[in-house]
Amino acid sequence: MMNDLHIKKLSVNDLSCFENLIIMFEEVFEMKKFSMPTSEYLGELLGKENFHVFVALKEDSVIGGLTAYTLNQYYSQKPLAYIFDLAVASLWQRQGIGNALIMHTRSYFQQNGYSEVFVQADKIDDYAVDFYRKTKPTEEEDVLHFYYTLD
Repeated sequence: MMNDLHIKKLSVNDLSCFENLIIMFEEVFEMKKFSMPTSEYLGELLGKENFHVFVALKEDSVIGGLTAYTLNQYYSQKPLAYIFDLAVASLWQRQGIGNALIMHTRSYFQQNGYSEVFVQADKIDDYAVDFYRKTKPTEEEDVLHFYYTLD
């Protein structure tokens, strides 16, 4: 992995960095008809305690990142962290950046008293499934996700 890679947890003061991450997500995920939310909304989101953004920076440029949500449990007082999105810019893939993001995030949540970090991957997304398996998860489950669109 690159020596000049820096992983940073974003704060409310890092709005432009967050917007750059979202643009990168749009490109990597090949999102059609995407419309960026307002800066005001994104700033509010960054200020929420239950929302976390980690970015991989090389010379102040966002080359990867992930978003995660805190889920409070009723089985335990320790919260869970759910990784919602993770991506690395195409030019920087397969260089250990995604793994570094996972390791940094796991360490952050462990140090902050969380009991578990989890992420989902679609079964048909072989690349994502293989990637997450390489990050040495404690456990892998074969589950289905059911969605109810409310538009």
